[in-house]
Amino acid sequence: MSTNRVRIVTDSACDLPQSVADELGIEIVPLTIRINGVEYVDRADLTPAEFWAKCASSPTLPETAAPAPGQFEAAYRQLAADGATSIVVVNLSAALSATMQSAELAARAVAPDITVTVVDSEQVTLGLGLIVADVARLAKGGASHQAVVDRAKDLAGRTKVWGALDTLENLKKGGRIGGAKAMLASALAIKPIIEVRDGKVEQGGKQRTRSKALAFLVEQMKAAGELEHLAVLHADCSDVDAFVEMVRPHWSGEIVVGDIGPVVGTHAGRGTIGVAFCTAAG
Repeated sequence: MSTNRVRIVTDSACDLPQSVADELGIEIVPLTIRINGVEYVDRADLTPAEFWAKCASSPTLPETAAPAPGQFEAAYRQLAADGATSIVVVNLSAALSATMQSAELAARAVAPDITVTVVDSEQVTLGLGLIVADVARLAKGGASHQAVVDRAKDLAGRTKVWGALDTLENLKKGGRIGGAKAMLASALAIKPIIEVRDGKVEQGGKQRTRSKALAFLVEQMKAAGELEHLAVLHADCSDVDAFVEMVRPHWSGEIVVGDIGPVVGTHAGRGTIGVAFCTAAG
């Protein structure tokens, strides 16, 4: 039996189902969400359904805040006490949040006691989740610290997330687009497509209808070639099962289905549906 026990830490923007995190021993440090002046701890204080209900009745967009370095430090010290020999932290894109900065400050604080390496996933939601689950399996199998770090960096370079927004309401509330433009887009039933590129959320095009938008997501997945992992993510979507069935013919492996949590949902809005995948190594 290997004496090497590398443990994996991530943040709540990973949107991994709790059952997966528990099974693989992944420690999730939560971000906080502020809605109408009230702070909630992601995953602990709010279910996705409760989050969407509160959003609907709020005139302003929720705000998200990165965990404090102390939250990461407490997680690292607890894992060390539990027998971890080292820790690999994989965080949501540093271009989108100060979360990774907190993780790094905490890593320096515990450096005399345990080795902690922080990796930028350059991803959000289940793009991050897929990388985290993969390296957690590797760590569980007794891989070395460096092997886990290398794998996380390698996967970060070949993970993609595509999403179809159902509404421009959140972008409008967030001041990202003018009201007139939003009104016009809803009148035309334009469905914006987003993709995560180089760690940032970029416009990936637009489709005229929901069904065209979903077909477009499947096309992006097919165009990517051979895949290693696949996930479907959704923000309270009634058509998620139908979308999973659209994806299934093109992928023989397991499809992880997860809720888009408040961290990403705040900006994308209810009804967003997406696909995350890792392309096979070249």
